[in-house]
Amino acid sequence: MATTDYINVYMNNPTAGATDGTAVSTGGTFTAPINFPLDASANESKTVKLGIRTETGYVASGVSIADQNDTDDRLKLCLTENDTFADSISIGSVSAVNTIFYARASSADTENPQTDRSVSFRVTGMLAAV
Repeated sequence: MATTDYINVYMNNPTAGATDGTAVSTGGTFTAPINFPLDASANESKTVKLGIRTETGYVASGVSIADQNDTDDRLKLCLTENDTFADSISIGSVSAVNTIFYARASSADTENPQTDRSVSFRVTGMLAAV
């Protein structure tokens, strides 16, 4: 599974303040993608808990996470599970332990069943060694 050298997103129920979870694949490899199994014939949504953290010895400040290539506007992000979801979120700083955020994907009853691999996350921030 591909990861970046300094900061990664983790899935499979990561714990806040811990270093658990499975690294989400990067670079379009799809070896460990985030999955949202949705019924294409229904208007439904699913929320997945995710974590973001840096490699040991680094901290990132002014972190922004945004969806990329979401032309149907079906992926939203939020810092809490029950707050307002948006196209991007901002996190003051990220360290070598999980900071939790949530991603929600939705389907519409007007679409055909499909596997959409076009949407990804774009993570930006200022990285520094500590």
